[in-house]
Amino acid sequence: MIRLVTVPCVEFNLARLIAAISEAHPDRVALVHKSKQISFPTFVERYRRFGSALNASGLSCRVERSELEGHMSGQDHVALFLNNECEYLESMLGAWAGRVASFNVNHRYIADELHYLLTDADAKAVVVNSMYAPNLAEVLPQLPNLGLIVQVPDESGNGLLPGAIYYEDFLREQEPRDLDDCSPDDLYLLYTGGTTGMPKGVLWRNADFFVGALGGLDRKTGLDYDSYAEVASAAARGTIKWMTSAPFMHGAAQWIALQALTMGHTVVLPDVTDRYDAASVLAACDREGVEFLQIVGDAFARPLLDARKANGSSPHALRSIISGGAVLHSELKQELKYHFEGITIRDSIGSSETGVQGSNVSAKKEKATTGDFQPAPGSTVVNESMSSRLTPGSNEIGWFAMAGRVPLGYLNDSEKTGHTFPVIDGIRYSVPGDRAKLLSDGRVQVLGRDSVTINSGGEKIFAEEVETAVKSHPAVYDAVVCGRPSSRWGSEVVAIVQLLEGYEGLESEIIEHCGQHIARYKRPKAVVAVSQIKRSPAGKPDYRWANSIALETKQI
Repeated sequence: MIRLVTVPCVEFNLARLIAAISEAHPDRVALVHKSKQISFPTFVERYRRFGSALNASGLSCRVERSELEGHMSGQDHVALFLNNECEYLESMLGAWAGRVASFNVNHRYIADELHYLLTDADAKAVVVNSMYAPNLAEVLPQLPNLGLIVQVPDESGNGLLPGAIYYEDFLREQEPRDLDDCSPDDLYLLYTGGTTGMPKGVLWRNADFFVGALGGLDRKTGLDYDSYAEVASAAARGTIKWMTSAPFMHGAAQWIALQALTMGHTVVLPDVTDRYDAASVLAACDREGVEFLQIVGDAFARPLLDARKANGSSPHALRSIISGGAVLHSELKQELKYHFEGITIRDSIGSSETGVQGSNVSAKKEKATTGDFQPAPGSTVVNESMSSRLTPGSNEIGWFAMAGRVPLGYLNDSEKTGHTFPVIDGIRYSVPGDRAKLLSDGRVQVLGRDSVTINSGGEKIFAEEVETAVKSHPAVYDAVVCGRPSSRWGSEVVAIVQLLEGYEGLESEIIEHCGQHIARYKRPKAVVAVSQIKRSPAGKPDYRWANSIALETKQI
């Protein structure tokens, strides 16, 4: 028998929740972008109008959750093909207000990738920045079900797509939608990054997402809230300014922004919204008095440090840098603490399929570490066969898993849903693919994603562990590690590196240096220097690109 997770009498829908906070704290500012400030009441009124406009266009919830299996959606889906501007958060909340599920679009996708995503999600509508209108136009003839295009004008100067409507015209004349029927079962739909395979749509209930990904528990008791009024009351504890420097097409960025809003805090958006610009991020942080800044691992930390050194001073109010979604190595944590004096580094781990699984907090005087995390409630490590949980101190390498408030499954994929969300001893877990060990003190050592594990000479080598060793070389600016076919080893470890300016010809030195941190058999067999490491806009390594570089440079 499957043991179900006990849930409170009241569960939450985020559109209703933020509206309750707005009613209790009408003086609060929800969003700041450059010179524009949007109060909580204005934000709520606009997303309620967006929900009405979606319903007026024929989009809604078709089948209630209770009648569906975990991998199914009963709601219409709207694609968010947008930059980090106010319209992104308005559209996301507006979709929930209209009982429609929004989903993220990588704005770097070319035609084939974009066609795959919009087809896989069966998108009925898209909200798109004008600068991406030409990309969308390429695939529109192949998307007969896409009946609504809402376009957000920008500095690109691109005109309105045929049949599209401008964002403000879409909202105009609409009355704010009543939210009483918005359900805790309504979907939060998030597509994975697709760095090692095709993107997959992860289905969360709003209520589970609020707790599992946003930490929606009473901070004093660690227990579930009992009512909307109780959440709104907790928001009275104070207001903090948060900024996410990562694009909203990445789950970690959405989670930080939504966590801030559900606590009654202010979300400050970066000045440059179509890419990560570290210098402008720091300038906006200083101007707006940002206290919490979110980044994504090394790929965001390096440029941030460069900008800090060039600027000569750090933002005056900044007291915490939050990283998630990619590895942040201990050397960079130490550098961040040194150059941003007095800050705390909050390194979180999780995935689209688990929510937040653990954290590694490092204050000024504490030594920073890489890859070890204090598990969140529900986090554990299960054995290789996914048949039982491991005990602390076990030498076995298992799977990092999460129980409790986890997603329903993958959109339209019952087989993969069953594999990723197994039932172990009567409890349903999410096991998305990270290998890990459960240490004797209860912490979890995360070794890396199994899909990028390299099998070399009969040994399993975790790419992220080798990347940590490579990046510890003082001349390495960035690196990604992959495997390539080898007649001798089956697969051999290859490090693709971006060196600091002025360095070259260090391949042998880097290999020897790695021997100080990892076993000899794990060291790269080859090091390939490139001008720049290719990563997603969210800072995640592009392993498919790395594999192609490794193969291109292989000596015959």
